[in-house]
Amino acid sequence: MPDIDPDFLALPLRGLADAALQRARDLGADHADFRLERVRERRLSLSDGAVETAADSDTLGFAVRVIHNGVWGFAAGTDLTPDAATAVAARAIEVAKVAADVTTERIELAPEPAHPDATWVSPYEVDPFGIPVREQTSLLAAWSRRLLEDARVDHVDATLSQVKEQKFYADTAGTVTTQQRVRIAPEAEVLATRDGLLDSMRTISPPAGRGWEYMPTVEAELADLPDLLAEKLAAPSVEASNYDLVIHPSQLWLTIHESIGHATELDRALGYEAAYAGTSFATVDKLGSLQYGSPIMNVTGDRTVENGLASIGYDDEGVATSSFDLVRDGVLVGYQRDRRISALQGEPASNGCAFADSPATMPIQRMANVSLAPAKNGPSTEELISGVERGIYIIGDRSWSIDMQRYNFQFTGQRFYRIENGRLTGMLRDVAYQATTTDFWNAMTAVGGPQTYVLGGTFRCGKGQPGQVAAVSHGCPSALFSDVRVLNTVQEAGK
Repeated sequence: MPDIDPDFLALPLRGLADAALQRARDLGADHADFRLERVRERRLSLSDGAVETAADSDTLGFAVRVIHNGVWGFAAGTDLTPDAATAVAARAIEVAKVAADVTTERIELAPEPAHPDATWVSPYEVDPFGIPVREQTSLLAAWSRRLLEDARVDHVDATLSQVKEQKFYADTAGTVTTQQRVRIAPEAEVLATRDGLLDSMRTISPPAGRGWEYMPTVEAELADLPDLLAEKLAAPSVEASNYDLVIHPSQLWLTIHESIGHATELDRALGYEAAYAGTSFATVDKLGSLQYGSPIMNVTGDRTVENGLASIGYDDEGVATSSFDLVRDGVLVGYQRDRRISALQGEPASNGCAFADSPATMPIQRMANVSLAPAKNGPSTEELISGVERGIYIIGDRSWSIDMQRYNFQFTGQRFYRIENGRLTGMLRDVAYQATTTDFWNAMTAVGGPQTYVLGGTFRCGKGQPGQVAAVSHGCPSALFSDVRVLNTVQEAGK
């Protein structure tokens, strides 16, 4: 495991924290926390081998959050001096005093033991920021040239996103944590037209909490893209009907994210976040009784899984992270929670789901790595397919739509294969599946074994007002769903 970068440790972390927290105490804060954060991001984008975007950003600053007389206060700054830290703490107290006039709900935090001098670093081998931009763009350009050599490919897009996130946290309870994590998301997509049809095919290797050593995983997919694209363009359009679906993890992760991940955030279930992407059908009165899915459905929230995009040692409220059940044997049994929402609901502790996406933003409840468990000694993907008489095998994610309560949805994918009598008999086009969340997950009749499990995810899950983005992973095996409604997307568009 790598060490935290010396240049981050050389910053006056403890001195600033001590100054800010002491000032908050002196001004009567019931609770105060200090977070100094550096976020480095790089985004490269090439079209047909030519660089379109090469952007680096480096954000450095700190924030002080307080509870004063039961009211939140928050302020942030960029001047890394003790005087600036005390001034920001005082400003946070003033914000709380002003907010007291319009606050109707007293803020309480679920208890958390102190974690003094804790350090955590995500597992990676090669820091992607140690690789020169020229070398990175040259690799993406080489991918593009290789793909463009195939006459069946008209255009190629190649992208790379990478982030290094460093955080120092301290609070008045005695917790002090220093953490560093790295994530990377390379991708290539080929596009072509045939007989008036335009379509694309891209790599399905997910973004990961890894370093530059991850790049060969995506590169290994490139050789197959032209064949897959040509087959898709020549494929017949699907006949709308009900089918059995075998869904690969590269598509199923997104359905998990939208229909389980967001639906089991406790702030949504309690009616918060209503003005941005809705609330949740999985309300707290259904805890312990809602048959979310079939009895083979077991889902966890986990902020500790190796290489997970949402994995961290301690969250942005100083809570030690863990793994916890959300759905057990098909029944809703838990939610994702931060300290404030946990206390509001009478929970004895948070499960470590607070996150702020920059030093200028206040932590809010964010998603853990929400994952569907495989079946011990369960079948391979090929074995799942072999048991289907009439169905469709779906690989890769694309577009999606879901209602404000995370209940009625529609998803598409990258690749679709007809299944007849247990065999794949060629590609299909224009496929989308439609269901309600509970109907879909109760239609799950088999889950694959550990050998089919993949950790998918996204760099950019949005939430909050002002909006924040967070990276999150979702692991799952291949799975079989019976009698699911399939739409023809071209017909649905009226074409």
